[in-house]
Amino acid sequence: MLRRKPTRLELKMDDTDEFESIKKELEARKRQREEAESGGGVGGASVMGVDGCGAEASSSSVASRVELINERIGYKPHPKPATLPTLFGSLQF
Repeated sequence: MLRRKPTRLELKMDDTDEFESIKKELEARKRQREEAESGGGVGGASVMGVDGCGAEASSSSVASRVELINERIGYKPHPKPATLPTLFGSLQF
């Protein structure tokens, strides 16, 4: 492997401004999604958790977050069916 000198990265004000604007957009989308989920539900006080979110909303958001992470890194947790052709390939006798 060839070694090279480290590259110097400089953080500019434009970069921080862009980061802050994107962060605000993502937070606004998250709030809208949470409001849509909470507004669509017909849950009572017994369904609400300690943090104020419904149990169904928090479990679905965790599941979707895990699915997004798995998709981003290329992990496919669904196992292939264990049939003879998949185990041994296309062997011919």
